[in-house]
Amino acid sequence: MSEQATPYLRADDWRDLTSTMLKMCNSLLKNRSLIKSLVVREIVGRYRGSVMGVLWSFFLPVLMLAVYTFVFSVIFKARWNTGSDSKTEFALILFAGLLVFNFFSECVNRAPGLVLANTSYVKKVVFPLEILPVVTLGTALFHCGVGLLAWLLFYVIFFGAPPPTALLFPIVLLPLLFLTAGISWLLASLGVFLRDVAQVASVATTVLMFLSPIFYPSSALPESFKKVLLLNPLALIIEQTRDVLIFGKAPAWGVYFMSLLGSLIVAGLGYAWFQKTRKGFADVL
Repeated sequence: MSEQATPYLRADDWRDLTSTMLKMCNSLLKNRSLIKSLVVREIVGRYRGSVMGVLWSFFLPVLMLAVYTFVFSVIFKARWNTGSDSKTEFALILFAGLLVFNFFSECVNRAPGLVLANTSYVKKVVFPLEILPVVTLGTALFHCGVGLLAWLLFYVIFFGAPPPTALLFPIVLLPLLFLTAGISWLLASLGVFLRDVAQVASVATTVLMFLSPIFYPSSALPESFKKVLLLNPLALIIEQTRDVLIFGKAPAWGVYFMSLLGSLIVAGLGYAWFQKTRKGFADVL
């Protein structure tokens, strides 16, 4: 009998998963120049022909932030548990959560159609199809970066310099990158064989938005619901993002590294599934 590494995965399973993740990293490193050029082409192509161009990536999140803030803080009288009635503070707290969710939502909603939209690449044996979700990831990361600049601008104008822990934001975002990549690889593959996956992903992300602590703090939930919130992979990352950007608190490192390990496993499993099923793409398309 194989040696047990955990109650759930045998030692052989861990070795296979580690090998898969090494192949994943090797593929990304080998194709980094191609990924970069496709990300740039995607960003430029999205705004080509528009009057304001890339500036739309700045104004759109700010506009949605203003709408959400008006609805929740003015109409519904929602307040954060900071003891302040400042609508500006509420807006910045809300925006911090949206930075995380919008990144995840953009990648997940586009993932099911990635292979379908690039059928010409499927028959090209030399083209690394596995980078398509990573290109979407890079585009979403660009939009997240622009949104962060907008957040920083408003924070500096109204409250001065953000806390030093804001420098930890890229580290906090790291588990989200791996988690989103793994889910995107899975959905990109399933989207080829099951065309309903796109609709399911759209509905799921909408539901997830309201089940995530974006418009409310997790502390506002009853104890019984807090346990359910732990099942939401975005909840911890959203809370950690607010802690480092606004409240000046470093992440609980033990919980963070557990989250990072879980995200790496999801990325490895998603990549393995995509590579295993890609052989059937040409037959379906």
